[in-house]
Amino acid sequence: PEVRREDAESDWSADSWSDYGSRDKPGTTLGRTVPDGNVLFPDIFHTDHLLFYERFRAYQDYILADCKASEVKQFISEYLGKVLEPSGWQAIWRTDVFEVLVGVVGVNFSTLKAVVQLSEPFLCESQDGSFTLECMQELLELKEHQILLQELWVVYDESGEFDQTALAIEHIRFFYRCIWRTWDEEEEDELDYFVRCVEPRLRLHYDVLEHRVPSGLVVDYQNLLSQCEELYEKFLNVRNSISSNDSDSEAENVSMVEGLKLYDKVEHLKQKLKLIENPLLRYVFGYQKYGSLQAKGLRPTGAKVTHVVPWTMTASLLQLLARDKLCPESCEDLEIQFHRDPLAAINACYEGDRVIICPGHYVVDGVFCIADSVELEGYGLPDDVVIEKQGKGDNFFDCTGADIKISNLKLVQHDAVEGILNVHHGKTTLENCVLQCETTGITVRTSAELLMKNSDLYGAKGAGVEIYPGSACTLLHNGIHHCKEGILVKNFLDEDYEAPKITMVNNMIHNNEGYGVVLVRPMMASEMKDASAQETKGTFLFLEETPKTSKSSVPRFLDWNTQPTQAGDETACAEGSRQEQPRCVTDELELYKRAETSEQTENNSEIANVLGATSAKKSQMHKKRLSELGFTEADDNLMSQEMFVSVEGNQFKWNGKGSFGIFLF
Repeated sequence: PEVRREDAESDWSADSWSDYGSRDKPGTTLGRTVPDGNVLFPDIFHTDHLLFYERFRAYQDYILADCKASEVKQFISEYLGKVLEPSGWQAIWRTDVFEVLVGVVGVNFSTLKAVVQLSEPFLCESQDGSFTLECMQELLELKEHQILLQELWVVYDESGEFDQTALAIEHIRFFYRCIWRTWDEEEEDELDYFVRCVEPRLRLHYDVLEHRVPSGLVVDYQNLLSQCEELYEKFLNVRNSISSNDSDSEAENVSMVEGLKLYDKVEHLKQKLKLIENPLLRYVFGYQKYGSLQAKGLRPTGAKVTHVVPWTMTASLLQLLARDKLCPESCEDLEIQFHRDPLAAINACYEGDRVIICPGHYVVDGVFCIADSVELEGYGLPDDVVIEKQGKGDNFFDCTGADIKISNLKLVQHDAVEGILNVHHGKTTLENCVLQCETTGITVRTSAELLMKNSDLYGAKGAGVEIYPGSACTLLHNGIHHCKEGILVKNFLDEDYEAPKITMVNNMIHNNEGYGVVLVRPMMASEMKDASAQETKGTFLFLEETPKTSKSSVPRFLDWNTQPTQAGDETACAEGSRQEQPRCVTDELELYKRAETSEQTENNSEIANVLGATSAKKSQMHKKRLSELGFTEADDNLMSQEMFVSVEGNQFKWNGKGSFGIFLF
């Protein structure tokens, strides 16, 4: 700590403050804002608009540095001692009940409190108007005239003398409101507090502000945080009651059991919070969001309507529509409705309706919520019928209908938070479509089914297709490219989930930043033992990323200090066998095509084998749980938990990390 403190003090030079405060600058560099309310309070410094990098730099370079959680208060106290004016400034003291103007006459840095007195004239505003001068004086006496610094908003001063004071209090206020958790001090101090807690929570805060996190996930995080704080307070009360009682009574034993249960619940919630705070894990694990859309069902009249959306309607276009779509057979009783935009047409649909979108570029601001079995098709080629989403929002297409069909459309997504298409329930068929994504591509939720064929998907900053446990996903003759990952198969080993059914035939998966296909699963007990054994030897384990030129695309654990002899032997054997074969074909291009075909076949086989083996592992785990519960003979349907996997004819080219990878957690 002494070395770190000396290093920190060496940074407190005049130069280091040149762009942080206004110590060497005449006049203030901060803005001002007028307080809300009916009382004419003086203006205050406008400091709550700071950018991410400003807060990041302040906490990393000036306030917390590399302190541990147990040293946070000490580092903050030392920081305030260097930048805060000890007296001579005014502030508005704000609580949930009242606001009052006070003058600061001193600062207690060890407790992070200011010594204040009421300003003259007396200015106070409260919800019921009951706080008089006498009441406030009595309240301050009870508090010994000391209040928390984060409850103060510094009164504006154009001289610049109090800029650093206003900024410092803003950083402390933000820290205790948005970063600090009451249980942080009890966490292990293996990593410095800034890296472990401050940075991920700060990034999450600004991701939420900039609409980069789904609104449902934000609600989940706030609920989890509230639950964790409530349970942690109960845990502390139980623990304190046990520590203050030395008797070995039955009541104390009951309290200990209750304390252990509360502790387990708190730890479980803390892990969930950390998953959301970590950008990578937040993307990998996602969150369960189910559509709450209500299907309309059939029309009261029982009729089915064809909805037509024309960009511009001409006589020739109407004749073509009548010939190809509206009257192919019997059209005497066909009801047709015309709409100005695709979203209005979808909102007017009932069960069994059909929407035909004429060629044009349609810009919509809203979400396509499809809860009934309807058909949505473009009249023409996908590039001729474009639906582009404008404005920020969570979703583009939400599908919960029993049988939804979408065809011949190009969907373009901008400024999105969630994927371009979410299949929450039922079956959605996507045929001959182009999807230009922004975040993730298509998400197939638990119990949902997707059939995607002859389509092109690209541009996803996450995975092109996310496959959840218990879903069914069939991909036929598609292109998935220029995404973060091609296809992501989420962890299905949890006992609450069933294995997904996956069919991948003749897809072209190429030019993705990571892997073509990624499987997410927990590390097995045997793998953990191997990892711990290697650590005791002073070595490390790593997940090998198979090079694009390697024959095997399955990641494997290797000892850091040993050479990957197995992979090397396989390659050597393959090369040796090639050299031993008689060269009946001398055309190098033909040899290259044969080698490439062989490699693609191996890629398909290995993906199918690994997914199948993981599914078989789940089946074994399921049988073991049944055995522990006393079920020695189980129904075949109950025992059949294995994944149906069909992976054939797919091509994997130019993916950054290889064809197939496994994300272990």
